[in-house]
Amino acid sequence: MQRMSPLDASFLHLEDDNSSMHIGSTAIFEGPAPTQDEFQAMVASKLPLVPRYRQKVRFVPLELGRPVWEDDPHFNIRYHVRHTALPTPGGQVQLRNLIGRVMSQMLDRTKPLWEMWVVEGLEDGHWALISKVHHAMVDGVSGTDLLAVMLDASPEPERPAAADWQPEAPVSNARLIASALGERAVSPYEIVRGARRIVRAPRQFATEVTETVKGLTSMAGVAMPTAATSLNGPIGPHRRYSWARGSVSEVKNVRSGLGGTLNDVVLAAISQGFRELLQSRGEDVNGRTVRSLVPVSVRRAGEKGTYNNRVSAMFAELPVGIADPVERLHAVTEQLARLKDSKQAVAGDVLTGLAGFAPPVLLAVGTRVAFRAPQRNINTVTTNVPGPRVQLYAAGRKMLEAFPYVPLAGRVRIGIAIFSYLDTLNFGLTGDYDTTEDLDVLAHGIEAGMADLVKAAG
Repeated sequence: MQRMSPLDASFLHLEDDNSSMHIGSTAIFEGPAPTQDEFQAMVASKLPLVPRYRQKVRFVPLELGRPVWEDDPHFNIRYHVRHTALPTPGGQVQLRNLIGRVMSQMLDRTKPLWEMWVVEGLEDGHWALISKVHHAMVDGVSGTDLLAVMLDASPEPERPAAADWQPEAPVSNARLIASALGERAVSPYEIVRGARRIVRAPRQFATEVTETVKGLTSMAGVAMPTAATSLNGPIGPHRRYSWARGSVSEVKNVRSGLGGTLNDVVLAAISQGFRELLQSRGEDVNGRTVRSLVPVSVRRAGEKGTYNNRVSAMFAELPVGIADPVERLHAVTEQLARLKDSKQAVAGDVLTGLAGFAPPVLLAVGTRVAFRAPQRNINTVTTNVPGPRVQLYAAGRKMLEAFPYVPLAGRVRIGIAIFSYLDTLNFGLTGDYDTTEDLDVLAHGIEAGMADLVKAAG
C-alpha cells in the first residue's frame, strides 16, 4: 500500500463525466501485427518492472486521507491488452477517429488504470499500438520512460522466465483510516524535519525562498483573464484527435539559422497554427496572444525511474498576432528567456508541495471547484516531452513513429503534446468533439509554421 502525492491525487479529483484524465500515445509499427497471445506475453514479461500496472486505486472512507495504491487481487492482463482493427482502407483519418473514440472512454477505477490497444488493418501493412494510462500514475517524462520499459531495444530481446506474482492482501477500512489519521498526526514532525534542513543548508534554503518569491511575483499576471476567444468554453466527454509532423533535424536547422531553443521553435510553429485557426473562425488576431500552460518537469536526477508526477508549469503567451515567422520566433525566444529567469516553475512546484498540508477532503473539493469555475486565464495546454533516441520494437516489430495524447479539463477546448523519437518530432492535438470540427486547420497551420521557419533559415 502506497499513498498518492497531492499532485497525483489531484488528477483523480479533476476527473468527471466530461474530463477523462489519462495521458497516452499512439505508436505505428512495421507489420505484420502480433497475435493477441504474442503481444500479451511481451507485456506480461514487463510487468515486474512496473509494479503500478498491477495496482488499483483505493479511496479512504470519508476522504480522510489521500487515496492509496494497492495490489489488485483480480488482475487479468487480458482485460488491459485489447485487439481491434480498422475498416478498409485503414488510413490516417480512420486511425485518428479511432484514437478519439478510445481516448474518450474513462478508465475503470476499480481496476489498474491503463489499457493497450493493438490496432490491425493500417495501410502499407502497418499496425498501431494505442496506450492510455491515468495521469495519477505518471507525468509526461516518466511516461516516456515507461514507454521505453514496456517496449524493447532490440528485435529479439531475452525474455525473463515468468515469475509467480502474489498480490498483497488488501487492508481493512479501519486500518486505512487509522493510517491516514496517523499521517496527519505526524505532520508537525515533517515541519520540524524541514526546519532542520533549513539549519543544515541555510544558503540553499535562502536561494529557494528568493526564487519562489520571484516566481510568485511573475505568476501574478496569470490571474488576469485573456480576451474572449472560441478556444475556451464548456466541453463535453468526447474527443477529436489530429496530428502534425516535423523533424528534429528541421528544428536544428532553424536553431542554427535563426537562433532559439527547440522549445522556442516548437512554440513559434504552434503560434502560427493557432493564428490560422482563429483567422479561419473569423476572429481578430491583431495584437493578440494565446496563453498556454506549459508543463515543466521538476524531476531530479535521483528520481529517474519513479512513475509518479513531478511536474510544475510556466505560462507562455503565444504571439498569434505576429504574421512574420522570424519575428514570431524571436518574440517567443525573448519571452521564454524571461519566464525561465522569473522562476515560475520553481514557485509552481512549491505551491504544489504546499497542497500536502491541506486536509485531503479540502484538497479534493478545492481541486474540483477550481477547475469547474468559469475562467479565461488559460487558453490551451502545450507540453513538449523528449522521447527515446534509440530504435524501439514491440514483439520484434520496429516502431516507426509515435504521437502523444494530452487530456482536456476545465474550459480548455484544445491541448497539444509534442513527442520526439529518433529524428521525428510529432504533435498530438486533442480537441473537444463538439467545438473543434476544424482541428485539422490547427494541424496544417503547425506544419506550415515549421515549413516557414525552415525556409527562412535557408
